[in-house]
Order: sequence, then C-alpha cells, then structure tokens
Amino acid sequence: MAGAGRAVGVTALVLVLAGGAYVTADAYDVVPGVVTLAPEPAPAAPFPTAPGASTVRTSATVLPELDAAAATPGAAQVQALVQGLVTDPRVGPTVGVVVADALTGDVLAANAPEQARTPASTAKLVTGVAALTRFSPDRTFDTTVRQGAGDQIVLVGGGDMMLAAGTGDPAAVNGRAGLADLAAQVALQLRLVGRDTVTLALDDTLFSGPSVSPGWSPSDLSNGFVAPVAPVAVDIAKITAGEYPPRRTDPAMHAATELAARLGEVGITVTGTPTRVREPATGDVLGVVSSAPVSEVTQYFLDTSDNTITEVVARMVALDLDLPGSFEGATQAVLRTVGTLGVPTTGAALADASGLADGSALPPDLLLGLLERVVDPAHPELREIGTGMPVGGLTGTLTDRFRDGAGAGLVRAKTGSLAGVTSLAGSVLDADGRLLLFVVMADQTGAVGQYQPRQAIDGFVTALAGCGCRG
Repeated sequence: MAGAGRAVGVTALVLVLAGGAYVTADAYDVVPGVVTLAPEPAPAAPFPTAPGASTVRTSATVLPELDAAAATPGAAQVQALVQGLVTDPRVGPTVGVVVADALTGDVLAANAPEQARTPASTAKLVTGVAALTRFSPDRTFDTTVRQGAGDQIVLVGGGDMMLAAGTGDPAAVNGRAGLADLAAQVALQLRLVGRDTVTLALDDTLFSGPSVSPGWSPSDLSNGFVAPVAPVAVDIAKITAGEYPPRRTDPAMHAATELAARLGEVGITVTGTPTRVREPATGDVLGVVSSAPVSEVTQYFLDTSDNTITEVVARMVALDLDLPGSFEGATQAVLRTVGTLGVPTTGAALADASGLADGSALPPDLLLGLLERVVDPAHPELREIGTGMPVGGLTGTLTDRFRDGAGAGLVRAKTGSLAGVTSLAGSVLDADGRLLLFVVMADQTGAVGQYQPRQAIDGFVTALAGCGCRG
C-alpha cells in the first residue's frame, strides 16, 4: 500500500509542476512544501521498550500461599490415624512417623520421631536442600576442553554426568549439554590456528576417593541402580536406554572416547586413544558446554530418584565448601549445610548422599525439618524442592501410586525403597484445604517386598488427605 501511495504522489507531482498550481498542490500535500490543509498530526507514540532491556527479574516458580482460614486439624484424630499405621503388620514391628501442620509448624501426631532409621532415598531430600542452599538456582556445571602440552587437548570434567553423546537439547535436563556441540567449538578454535590433528587426554581429577561406595552391593551396579561417580559422563553412564540399564564401568573415559568420535565427525583427527592426566588442566579454553541449572538437576533426581546424579550434586556441594569431592566429603557437606538452616542433625549419619548404601540413619524429625524449610516463605530458594518432588498418581516415582482416592494429585513426596525399607516424606492437602507435612519410615518390613508396606503407607496418607480432621 505504501508503494502504491508513492506512485500516485509522483503522478500528481508531474501534473502540477507548472506555475501557481504548485502552491495548490503543496496545500493538498501532493508536493513538498510548508503549506498544508491536513490536521496537525498527533504526537508519536513512545518508542517501545525491548523486553530484553527490562531490569525486572522474572520470579521463580513458588508454591501457592496457604489458606490461613482453613480448619486446623485435630491432633487426636491425626494421632488415631498414626496409631492405625504403626500397628499395621504390613509395615513391620516399628515405624517412625511424624505429621505436622505446614502453616503453623505444630506437630499433630508422631511415633518415635526422634529415633534414627534407614532413610533409603528420602535421604535425597538432604542433598536437594543442601544444593539449593549453597548454589543459586541457575548455577550450572560446565564441561570444558582445554589446550594441553604440544598437540594435546584435554577434556575436563566439571560435574556433569548428563551429557548428550551428540547435540545437546535445550529443553532437556539429561542431555542439556552435548558433546557434538563441544566438538564443534573445539574444531573451530583449532582451525583458526591451522590444526586438524590432536591427541586427547582426560582430566577427571575434580572428584577424589573411590567412585563406588563400599556400602553399595555388586548388584546395585549390575542392576543399573547406580553408576561409578565421575565428574563427566554421557547419559548418566547408561549403556542402553531404560530406567535401570547396565552402566559404564569407567564413565569419564567413555565420555572422552565419545568426544574423540565427535571430533572426527567434524574433521579433527584424534590420534591414539584418550589418556588420563594426573594434574588439573590449566591451558586455554577451546570449548565449553553447560549443564541444566542446578534447580532443574535437583528436581530431576528427586523426581526420578536417580542415585548417581544425587551423588554428583552432593560432591559439588562439598567442593563449594572446600571439602573433598568424595563420599565422605559429600555426606559431611550436605549435613553441615542443612544444619545451617536450623534443621536438627543430632543422630543423623549418611553413608552416601543418595540413601543407597548400607549404614545411613536419619530421624523422621530431621526430614520434617527439611520439609518445613521447603514450605517456609523465608526460604524461597528451596521452593523447587516442593515443586520437584513426585506428585501422587502423576509424576516420577509416584506415577503408579495414589492413582485414585483422596490423595490423587494432592500428594507431593519423596519415596524411599530398599530391601526391608519403605519410606515416604512430603506433603498432602487435606479435605479442609490444610497442608500437612508427613514423614513415614518403616525400616523393618522384612522380606515382604515393597507392595504391602506401600499399600499401608499410601493408605495412611490417603486417609490424611480425606479425613478433614478438624480440631
């Protein structure tokens, strides 16, 4: 339309260029000039502000505010439900239980809440809270390639065992960073200086101590429940797809081998096979890729109950505290960090950060303290814990639990399962709209498997959801 208008204007101009007709043409805005009959134009609209220039930060996702007017549960009614659970033969002879009102923090009912028990994977709550206390939610773990001596380049592990073998996926947590992307960056830097042949070394010195906990059984590794802990790996060291596939015995070296293959695909020849360096690489950076933010990584291991990634994150917390990146350093670090939040750690012991190893013991009171901090408005940095735990009947390790009944979609909790151990810790909204926090730890269930204890515990939590236990 603008082009057509300009054509009409030009035609009119040709017709009126003679004599006084120009003034008339000027008045009607056909030709340039100071005379006009048109109304005065309105002031121009202000120039729009680019969204990227805004100084206002987008707030993190938080849990909705609790309704203070919701009816307060009655302690006697809740205690009756607890008593029904602890006398249920399906959970064994002794069970630790505590239920509290999330809004007031008042304990409504309990059974041996101070007695330390085997937590199984509910121990991951300790690591999750510690990670989001020490790190900003957008903190990432970087995988780097640096220049080595001579023609050597060095793959440096920085705490990401979730690399993609190929191109990274910006929408994924497992696979956010890709080795193909890293190889492309390195190839570009090498070509700038006329190089197309290198040797490749591996720097996995970030972590120390054994990569496999002495508290893990051989079957934990062979069944794919966990991988050797390393500062770099592809797809959490999985050999095949699936929830519990076999894992690489040397995840870091496998990542180096994959990087060599990706370099070859972009025209860089890697001679020989990758070798390890003994000292941290410090040469110029040739390429770097970043993991998903620590908030998303934490939600991932809480939702999926991934043992390996939990151990990696705990070691990163240890390094942030200037402790060794080892099993011992990691367990000290996460307990020390939650202690700074005022969570009581008396009687607590962790053999590893994931709850898989034999020898861990946590009181229900400690897990309750973590949950209280998660829903506390004074700790918005922890809200990703609350939003990241599995949802009953919908997500993660609770997908196949709470699929019907009052708890469906209203239970958010971390599961825990070992031989003879079934635990659950989280929150549930009751029939009156009151948010309740609960911890159940049954660590003497015997050789009955998981079905019976879970049925008993899920029934108890469902009863909490549906009781409307007004005082």
